[in-house]
Amino acid sequence: MSAAARIVVTGGAGFIGASVVRQLVDGGHDVSVLDSLRPDVHRDGGAAARERLGALAVTLTRADVRDLDAVLAAVRDADAVVHLAAKVGLGVDLADMDDYVSSNDLGTAVVLRAAGAAGVARFVQASSMVVYGEGRYTCADHGVVPPAPRRLDSLQDRQFEPPCPECGRALEAGLVDESAPLDPRNTYAVTKVAQEHLAAVWARETGGAAVSLRLHNVYGAGMPRDTPYAGVAAIFSSSLDRGEAPTVFEDGCQRRDFVHVDDIGAAFRASVEAATVGHIALNVGSGVVSTVGDMARALAGARGGPEPVVTGGFRLGDVRHITASSARIASELGWRARVPLAEGVRGLTFT
Repeated sequence: MSAAARIVVTGGAGFIGASVVRQLVDGGHDVSVLDSLRPDVHRDGGAAARERLGALAVTLTRADVRDLDAVLAAVRDADAVVHLAAKVGLGVDLADMDDYVSSNDLGTAVVLRAAGAAGVARFVQASSMVVYGEGRYTCADHGVVPPAPRRLDSLQDRQFEPPCPECGRALEAGLVDESAPLDPRNTYAVTKVAQEHLAAVWARETGGAAVSLRLHNVYGAGMPRDTPYAGVAAIFSSSLDRGEAPTVFEDGCQRRDFVHVDDIGAAFRASVEAATVGHIALNVGSGVVSTVGDMARALAGARGGPEPVVTGGFRLGDVRHITASSARIASELGWRARVPLAEGVRGLTFT
């Protein structure tokens, strides 16, 4: 795509959006943002986002992605759409189910409809690692297997590793690649799977190109402290701010892939500028397996705080291990993460 492409970023006023917009502007693109400035995300009414986007000379239109007229007006003459707008979090409360589905899936359908009507050639959206459920596990006797559900009595006995569903033996955790079956385990995850399928339909019916980026655990400067984006980094940082030791659930060995928001922004730019065809889903992770304990220790070291305390506590719905293979995005787009965890946590800030 040309350096002067016109790109509309939905949800571009948010945490990840800030990095994506900056990277696209740095690439010479003409960028505009459509964002509803949801109060559960923008506690200041969007003042900080407006200032940030204004400094980049990026136009902000305040509108909901479910408003077809507003989206049609925003994407008119656009070459590409980057779709970040979503209700985030796990979606564990049935009272929120309709809001997740409406915000994420109806919203995506409206954006895709508008993009098709406008002749947009390229659509890049934020998907998530949560589409996989648990990670990839191998049994020495039975090969790659889905793990058995975690049991309350096992967790209470501090038996945190999921067993083989065939023989009950310990499993070896590995990297998930894009060929893994999708196993969404909460409402948010279900909406992300649906978004990917909608993008694939759009690509087939319009002849456009669509990319779904399955983002892993994103962290970095400007994280919202009190929203579902924040995760363990915010929890641990809050403890350290109070002079307390971070408390780590289970044994601290839960495997994760923590990827810096600057690397995420670069992945979106690479996806916009790529020449892929049809629909493709790509993992976006650091390529480095870390643990929840690693994150706690890195934050404690960066802030000169007390060492983390491993509590053995647990939440039944938590995933034990989920780490990405990002080999495909490296091969397809030439993208690789650049920011190591120890460096990234030194610049971690919250809004």
